[in-house]
Amino acid sequence: MRLHSCGRVEIPHWPVKLAFRWLAHEMRPVSASVWRDAWLKNWGELGYTVVSGLARGIDTAVHEGSLDTGTIAVQAGGIFTTYPKENEKLQSQIGETGLCLSEQPIGLIPQARHFPQRNRIIAGLSLAVVVIEGAARSGSLITARSAADLGRDVMAVPGNPMDPRAAGCNMLIRDGSVLVRGAADIHEALETPNAGQQEMASNETTTDTSKISDAEIAKKILDTLSVTAIAEDIVIRDTGLPPTEVARHITSLELSGQVHRGAGGFLSLAS
Repeated sequence: MRLHSCGRVEIPHWPVKLAFRWLAHEMRPVSASVWRDAWLKNWGELGYTVVSGLARGIDTAVHEGSLDTGTIAVQAGGIFTTYPKENEKLQSQIGETGLCLSEQPIGLIPQARHFPQRNRIIAGLSLAVVVIEGAARSGSLITARSAADLGRDVMAVPGNPMDPRAAGCNMLIRDGSVLVRGAADIHEALETPNAGQQEMASNETTTDTSKISDAEIAKKILDTLSVTAIAEDIVIRDTGLPPTEVARHITSLELSGQVHRGAGGFLSLAS
């Protein structure tokens, strides 16, 4: 996978910084501004970097609220294509103080199929995904599933059970995601590694990947796979590579169409 960028390319490598996704489906403008003002004010001071998709609503709000402290916009279209059009000024500001990323060719106008691909990149960049508002069948849930498959924390803000815009969040909480009432809940959850992260940390190998090329790592992963689906932890065990490196390259191989992730996150070679 090749990513085009515009802005401060060092941002994803800042030490002790966290990229996390705020998602929403047709978030109401008033709610978006409340989230921006109430939740993002101190994130920069705590060392967090915001990752989102430069869409309308909460995406716009969180990018605006984190311009001074670090924000990454992953675009569905080409790097210099603005979507939606009203975010043209914001995109320019992010290019100056933050970072815009896209895997699509420069100038490409986004189509519906490009958004799930973008969401996987957002999940891969993030340590945690926070779903603020989302219907049961929305792009928010696609990113949440991708994040869970990659071993990231998934959190959700509860909503009125009679409101269809809250159905996705309520489903995630029912299925075990962290319930979020405010910024303090997110900070507390991030300070306490989940079981998956603890297991990954305990199994972390000492393999030095600094002298191994990306192509060699990808080949190692592909060599462990076949048409029969296996769990990701088996790939980690058989390659002897750090879990973080395996997860990053698997995402790239999925996006390039070489690897298929099926039910339960099991992996196989794409047919």
